[in-house]
Amino acid sequence: MTSGTKEVIMHRFRLIQGIRVKPADGRVRKWDTMMGLRRLSVAVAIVSGLASAVATAGYAQADPLTIGAPPSLRTTLDEILPMFEREYGATVHVVYSPSKTLAQQIEKGAPIDVFLAAGIEEVEQLHKKGLTLNGGPRVYAQTSLVLVMAVDSLATLVSFHDALPNRTTRIALGDPQTSSLGVITALALTKLNPTYKIRSHILYAPHSEDIMNLIHTGKADVGLVYRVDAINGGQVRISDEAPIGTYVPVQFGQAVVWTCRDTSRGVAKEFSDFMMSPRIQKLLLKYGFDSVPSTNG
Repeated sequence: MTSGTKEVIMHRFRLIQGIRVKPADGRVRKWDTMMGLRRLSVAVAIVSGLASAVATAGYAQADPLTIGAPPSLRTTLDEILPMFEREYGATVHVVYSPSKTLAQQIEKGAPIDVFLAAGIEEVEQLHKKGLTLNGGPRVYAQTSLVLVMAVDSLATLVSFHDALPNRTTRIALGDPQTSSLGVITALALTKLNPTYKIRSHILYAPHSEDIMNLIHTGKADVGLVYRVDAINGGQVRISDEAPIGTYVPVQFGQAVVWTCRDTSRGVAKEFSDFMMSPRIQKLLLKYGFDSVPSTNG
């Protein structure tokens, strides 16, 4: 509590003490005792009320909470963050970047409080290195890989099994050096066709937004992206819901990381829990994410 708040409390308490009206029957001593207790009760209520107000405003007075998030969450967080800020009195700043890039920056000490990854691996690696503060990755969202093509393309919908052997088809993929999407895509394609890397006309991009832009501008014919990005992107349409032949679930993990400032740890934990709450999980479905397994903590 600040010195200014203490002064306000003491001033109001002195005003209450100054009320000296006695009853007509002259029972001064008993009445004074009663009034003293009442004055004390009122003073306690004032102190409690002001202390509560100070505690509620504490998050707003701290430095902004910094979230590291993948571009896949941009549209979703545009709705979620104002809800959190309004309910918790906190200010949130978001750094959007591919998850592998964010994880590398966190390892080097980048000022990020909560890491929302577009995968699990990056958070698991940070946890193994002792760089998370609330345990291993908490799965807050789930999506899948899909094959997409331009929304205004005149070509008929194709499956990935048709596109891959057709060496004239330009395929855009995530870069495994920079993004979780790239790593997950590479693992899936290696199981499907270990020699896919020697295929001509493969274009690599940092993340889904770049892949969809390559398709939209005519530099690529099809691409593999997260289903949630295809739904929210507006530039592409889904051509194949199961390009690898089966449903490939992609889980997104989160954690409060070691670079979280001491003054932000309370609100960081609140935000981590907020993302796991039933209403936010329901909201994620609205933006094209799949249901997260109920066993997730």
